[in-house]
Amino acid sequence: MKSNIMEKYFILLLISLLSLSKGYSQEKNFIDQPYVETSAKIDTLVVPDRIFLNILIAEEDTKGRTSVEELENRMAAKLKMLGVDIDKQLYLSDVSSNFKKYFLRKKEVLKNKFYTLIVYDALTAGKVIQEMESINIANVLLEKTEYSKMDQLKLELKSKAIKKAKINAESMVKPLNQKVGSAIYISDSADIANQLQGRVAGVQIRGMSSLKKKSPLDIEFEKIKVESQVYARFIIE
Repeated sequence: MKSNIMEKYFILLLISLLSLSKGYSQEKNFIDQPYVETSAKIDTLVVPDRIFLNILIAEEDTKGRTSVEELENRMAAKLKMLGVDIDKQLYLSDVSSNFKKYFLRKKEVLKNKFYTLIVYDALTAGKVIQEMESINIANVLLEKTEYSKMDQLKLELKSKAIKKAKINAESMVKPLNQKVGSAIYISDSADIANQLQGRVAGVQIRGMSSLKKKSPLDIEFEKIKVESQVYARFIIE
């Protein structure tokens, strides 16, 4: 019995040693190959085409003179006038949003509703802000901006980055009269996009006095910067 146990232990130990030896041999063969290692970064700026606005409808804004229901009807009418599809672009927000502080004042429960509106350009966002102001809905805040084709853009940037990495490698070996061969290692870092998350720093409103004018607000959103970086090793021939 003891002999069988020792035999099994020896076999397992032998298998482990062989695996380690094979892995070391492969790593050694990889290291023994002459290669050049380089990295490249590509970035671009895109205009956001999905703008999320938080709208708070509160009776206190009209000192109780207008009900939330009436303000909702006015909001819906204004948005339809602007060409907004309220069935697809407007929805009730979670009550646990950043606006929850408006719910309680002292011991009274205030009557409020919170909506999120999605628009697709800065001009429409400016018109929405102006029209909401005209019907006593003053709490319109920028939640975030997005670019709808972000995944496709990231893939394109990765492709450009690896091409740039190869050009870098070729420039490095050219003075040595050598050439770059196949890639033996490629890795990429996490893509970075500076999309706004619940803050208003990325929106610029030119001339607050225009709130009282008939022309729409001149709003500019910060462009979204997207960058991708890759690391690569190429065989030196």
